[in-house]
Amino acid sequence: MYAILDIETTGGQYNEEGITEIAIYKFDGHEVLDQFISLVNPEKPIQPFVVKLTGINNAMLRSAPKFYEVAKRIIEMTQDCIIVAHNASFDYRILRTEFSRLGYDYIRPTLCTVELSQKLIPGQVSYSLGKLVRALGIPVTDRHRASGDAMATVKLFKMLLDKDVKKEILISLIKAEIKKGLSPKLLDIVESLPSRTGIYYIHNEKGDLIYIGKSRNIKKRINQHFTGTSGKSKKIQREVFAVTYEETGSELIALLKESEEIKINKPIYNRSQRKTIFNWALYSEKDDNGYLNLKIQKADGRKKEITSFTSVQEGKNALFKITEKYNLCQKLNDLYETQNGCFQYKIKECNGACLGKESPELYNERVEEFMQEMKFENDNMVIIDRGRTVDERSAVLIENGIYKGYCFYDLNYQINNIEILKNVIIPMQNNRDTRTIIQGYLRKNKVYKILKF
Repeated sequence: MYAILDIETTGGQYNEEGITEIAIYKFDGHEVLDQFISLVNPEKPIQPFVVKLTGINNAMLRSAPKFYEVAKRIIEMTQDCIIVAHNASFDYRILRTEFSRLGYDYIRPTLCTVELSQKLIPGQVSYSLGKLVRALGIPVTDRHRASGDAMATVKLFKMLLDKDVKKEILISLIKAEIKKGLSPKLLDIVESLPSRTGIYYIHNEKGDLIYIGKSRNIKKRINQHFTGTSGKSKKIQREVFAVTYEETGSELIALLKESEEIKINKPIYNRSQRKTIFNWALYSEKDDNGYLNLKIQKADGRKKEITSFTSVQEGKNALFKITEKYNLCQKLNDLYETQNGCFQYKIKECNGACLGKESPELYNERVEEFMQEMKFENDNMVIIDRGRTVDERSAVLIENGIYKGYCFYDLNYQINNIEILKNVIIPMQNNRDTRTIIQGYLRKNKVYKILKF
């Protein structure tokens, strides 16, 4: 659990500032569960430059509660939480100073979104909260007021969790949980999970990732792990300490994140998925009559493939749909089984290329059209799909045929500026698997829309 906060102060000399406003949002990594927002009477005057910056003046604070009156609520809101703030050393120091004046030693683990942003979003012109969220397309209201800045930090932190492909933030949270000495039961873990699409991470008692998976129903899939009788399931059941997750809404993003994060983190029980799982590929070759034939064969790095598959049957199923969509002759494409003439031609589902009724030039033109669509080698496009909530969409960016990454955005924020989109995008690796995942998903599923640019 995280306590994401922002504090406004009177200004003045180091360690002599007083709190004028505080906002705390209790955040579980997915949504805000609780909040506390209050003006605070600092019992000292506010510096004029601070009044101009925040709009908070001495008259506004005369009837506000003093710090000792809100101290208990602050302790309750941050209990068993990691404190998250933009420039956390400042906010944490201010809190510790105020509590020390009351004779209380206030200690909490902290995370700084400035430091995390410098690591996970390098190359920004500025890492001040206002300029950073503007560059990332994060909407912010009530700038320089505690509630507005704290909510902007919540949205920034949510983006940083997405960008943290090594899961260092999640692991730090699990290690904080481990220090409590609590070992949750499997049933308790399952009950805490959502029945939604996303990625799940299984951790052992050291906090290490031992398995990463994706599912359209995270709760159901974890329950299958915990009730399974296979050797891998039993090992997971013995070693699991916690399960964390990230909702994606889009199954395409879940597939892409699963593939990349397994290769980066190398969990012990994902051994078979650390390398490519697409061992069968679709190739084209001309026959003696000059027609392009499509063949499903074992993947061969020396040959240029069109797309690839996890099994022969998956390839055959895809090829069957391809022949139907592009009006190709099954007899030329690894699918023909009838011995007496071309049955497909007789029912007018192809133009009779195998019988010489259609020239190689015309037939090959449709095969080339299919191959061009599948490869998107020079395409610039954004694939728009569902988001994590009804008010959100996801976007997958492909630039010059290369997969760049993905992001989420609010419906009231139009993705029409490619430079802003590049800032918002969570960068991911482009490799043979990501290309195949995208191709396969578009082949089997409908997305909201595809924008070309």
